[in-house]
Amino acid sequence: MKHLLLITILIFTTTMKAQELFDAARNGNVDKLKEIYTVDNISIDQKDQKGFTPLILAAYYNQIDAVAFLLENKCDINAQDSSGNTALMGVCFKGNLPIAKLLIDNGANVNLQNYNDATALIYASTFGHKDIASYLLDHNAETSIMDNRGNTALKHAQMQGNEEIVTLLK
Repeated sequence: MKHLLLITILIFTTTMKAQELFDAARNGNVDKLKEIYTVDNISIDQKDQKGFTPLILAAYYNQIDAVAFLLENKCDINAQDSSGNTALMGVCFKGNLPIAKLLIDNGANVNLQNYNDATALIYASTFGHKDIASYLLDHNAETSIMDNRGNTALKHAQMQGNEEIVTLLK
């Protein structure tokens, strides 16, 4: 019975620390990230119930300092959530150029595809983020990759009426 109680306490404590890690990433609390990572030695590549890592959360919530800390501590830059999306795909959807640059400059795979075969370039093109699309192209993003419906980034830009991106991709 004692062992069961100890295991339960350990699981609860680990779960609480993991939740603190996700909250710190989402809120950009770099001091808390440092504390959790260094003092408690919790992996910065843990995933929550949706498959989000701290990097994916920090990037999606525009927390550039948290993204930088996680990258400096060698997190998995290409980790995918339960839909196959990466931190880079999230910022291409949201439109945060400084974070996109930080991720790309630190080695994010610009041609990685999610479970619908979409890429970061497809997201940037669909949501009208021309500066990000341009930066992706400057870093060897493939324009010929098609999603699972057979659409390229160019086709998505055309469907959305993003003429500047259409011109960029042609």
